[in-house]
Amino acid sequence: MYEWRKMSAPERQEILTSRQKNGIPWHSPPHWIENGEITFILTASCYEHAPIIGKNTHRMWECESSVLQTCHRWSANVFAWCVLPNHYHLLVRTKHIKELLHDLGQFHGRSSFAWNGEDCQRGRKVWYRCADRRIRSENHFFASLNYVNHNAVKHGYVTRWQDWHFSSAKSFLEEVERERAEEIWRSYPILDYGRKWDME
Repeated sequence: MYEWRKMSAPERQEILTSRQKNGIPWHSPPHWIENGEITFILTASCYEHAPIIGKNTHRMWECESSVLQTCHRWSANVFAWCVLPNHYHLLVRTKHIKELLHDLGQFHGRSSFAWNGEDCQRGRKVWYRCADRRIRSENHFFASLNYVNHNAVKHGYVTRWQDWHFSSAKSFLEEVERERAEEIWRSYPILDYGRKWDME
């Protein structure tokens, strides 16, 4: 199982440099509804929760980079994301949800072929599905934002948001600053958010 804390300092720096080079920033969410666009939380998981994404550092970075590039093609804003060894979450605003889901499916197909080749497991089912849920309210939006940023902590990979570098959490904390982040966390608790559909 992949864990950020097991990486060496040069490996961590390589990932951070790659993220900067590929323009993977976090975009602040001043407005969650605008110009008829719709906000969704998207979740995609590996089949039977296998940690296929987390096989190595490069694969984690490849998944994050490819998913975010796909989102930016079809989305007005990517509010939050988190890529873990066996699934990922995205909080996005878009007018083109069908096209976005189609292109994420294309990425799933390409990555399945490539990763199965790397792992000498042709025919293995890599992805289970990609589910979308429409954000219904401001409360739902900010609870979802907290949930996505908190996901690596929820699943025990790190103890602090800023220690997981395949997510928007660190950039979010830097952008809104700690006091505001704590206010959002207290005002929009995640409670049992995701209990029935996220991986335990």
